[in-house]
Amino acid sequence: MRLGLVIYGSLDQISGGYLYDRQIIGWLERFGHEVEQIGLPWRSYGQHLGDNLSRQLYRRLKLGCWDALLQDELNHPSLFLTNRRLQRGANCPLISIVHHLRSSEPHPMGLIQLYAWVERRYLETIDAFVYNSHPTRKVVSSIIGHRPGLVAPPGRDHIAPLGRRSEVLARLRREGPLRLLFVGNLIPRKGLHTVLEALIRLDPNSWQLTVIGSLETDPAYARSVVRMLKELGIADRVTLLGAQPPEHVAAWLSRSDVFVMPSWYEGFGIAYLEAMGHGVPPIGTACGGASDLIEDGVDGYLVAPGSPEILAERLLELSQDRDRLQEMSLRARARYEAQPTWEDSARRVSYFIEEIVNQRS
Repeated sequence: MRLGLVIYGSLDQISGGYLYDRQIIGWLERFGHEVEQIGLPWRSYGQHLGDNLSRQLYRRLKLGCWDALLQDELNHPSLFLTNRRLQRGANCPLISIVHHLRSSEPHPMGLIQLYAWVERRYLETIDAFVYNSHPTRKVVSSIIGHRPGLVAPPGRDHIAPLGRRSEVLARLRREGPLRLLFVGNLIPRKGLHTVLEALIRLDPNSWQLTVIGSLETDPAYARSVVRMLKELGIADRVTLLGAQPPEHVAAWLSRSDVFVMPSWYEGFGIAYLEAMGHGVPPIGTACGGASDLIEDGVDGYLVAPGSPEILAERLLELSQDRDRLQEMSLRARARYEAQPTWEDSARRVSYFIEEIVNQRS
């Protein structure tokens, strides 16, 4: 098949969503499909809305000789009207790859209403969906009703996991404070401020926190985190490493005890899966796709977003009960092993796209 793919920027960007797209598209190409990328420039939300007035963008998408046009749902503000114009000719099906909805994130009410209105108009133009989790599919279905869709979870095999059970156990036998790891760009949605508010409720000698993630994505928030560390008096217990290459992230995972990222919303949360591959139980939130991966109290914890009190309780439990931590670590690794490979998920996506194309022809 010949496929088009609309994304912001390029597939080389660092985030869980772009990793997902990169892996799926890479495997589709290995299966013999041709994929042409249509990269739109990263700009403000308002400027993205203006893309719908671009004759150049419309002509490029209209004249593309594809069997199907894939679109990362992140691009919805640039396409919610453009897609309606494309539908008039209906030369190929529109298939959206949905990680999570922008309107599911925490924003001021006025912005939420705008995002929800635009997003709904975009979703209504789509013929079929590829989702990264069942909760994401449920959210979309609640907005527009049933549409053809496939849940293709992220694969496990883009990282080199910690090899043997004995290595996990050896790490956990080491004495000292609980070694916590947060991996995510420093943006409000990821919930680092909630982690810090939880940690001040614990004995300062019982934990250490390492933070990996870009300080440039939201500089104002990153500065607020630095101020918060000083005001709370815990700057000496927290290390901000900034963005790191994958091999450095893996190295930190291999020496950590607990992964903590209480995001307000994650479509799936590939970082949780990466932690589990190293036998590190993750703490995420019950909102979003983390519940597809983490079984609360078994191989990790799910807490309510913005609840430092509950997060502190879970961290205290693991700090005081290392046998429980060991058990959860081994179960986290077992959950990782049960996850499909990227090839498995991409093959299902390939079959699904072929089915949608055949139904159209």
